[in-house]
Amino acid sequence: MVAFTGGPAGHRCVSSARASGLRAHGHRAGAGRDRPVNGVGSAFTEALGLLISGDPALWEIVGVSFSVSLRAILVATPPALVVGYVLAWHAFPGRRLLVSLFETLLALPAVVVGLTVYLLLSRRGPLGDLGWLFTQPAMIVGQIVLAFPILVAMSRAAFRAVDPHALETVRTLGAGSVRGFTTLAREAQFGLGAAVIAAFGRIIAEVGSSMMVGGNILHHTRNIPTAIALETSKGSFAQGIALGLVLLTLALGLNVALGWFQARGAAHP
Repeated sequence: MVAFTGGPAGHRCVSSARASGLRAHGHRAGAGRDRPVNGVGSAFTEALGLLISGDPALWEIVGVSFSVSLRAILVATPPALVVGYVLAWHAFPGRRLLVSLFETLLALPAVVVGLTVYLLLSRRGPLGDLGWLFTQPAMIVGQIVLAFPILVAMSRAAFRAVDPHALETVRTLGAGSVRGFTTLAREAQFGLGAAVIAAFGRIIAEVGSSMMVGGNILHHTRNIPTAIALETSKGSFAQGIALGLVLLTLALGLNVALGWFQARGAAHP
């Protein structure tokens, strides 16, 4: 314990002590400002470690994402391509209205889809007896609703890009509707492939619908986007960053594949 005496010398000691305290406080404040940067760096390093080590919890979440989205695409694609073909090559009352409807649904918010599916599958909803709420089938239904308008709009554009003489030739040879569809689908295969890739990229990254109807349940319905949202809200950034890197890598791969399909489609009109 230091005692200060009166007079100028005592005042100088007090001033010196105050200055030292301010400098120490400044150093502590500076260290606090540096801490977030170091925290992000360590979280990124830990995220890379999770990816390289093959962390089971992380790759289980990735597996749920792929399982749900692939099944949704497999269910949605066949009927959507048929609808796109009909809208492209068959004239009937209300066709223009349907085309406008599907083009409008391209901007359908995922959270609105989630709310609609939730109301349908809830206990008091018309489909509540299925018991699908907070299960993977509920997530698949939501993703089908999101993917369907994308598949219809893009497949219609792909079918419209086919040479009209191809359909006339098929009809002249007496082929039925099924044969006409398969023939034009082969002609438009690159455009249809681009439609499937674009729809898959849309649904595997959506979070609103999956969170609402899946419930983000560990080992069951927790996929990449919902896990990122949860880990970020908890302040646990390592797994969120790792899953984000997986999603970015997937997006890059899908964009490369989409560009390839579009380039091939342009080269083979």
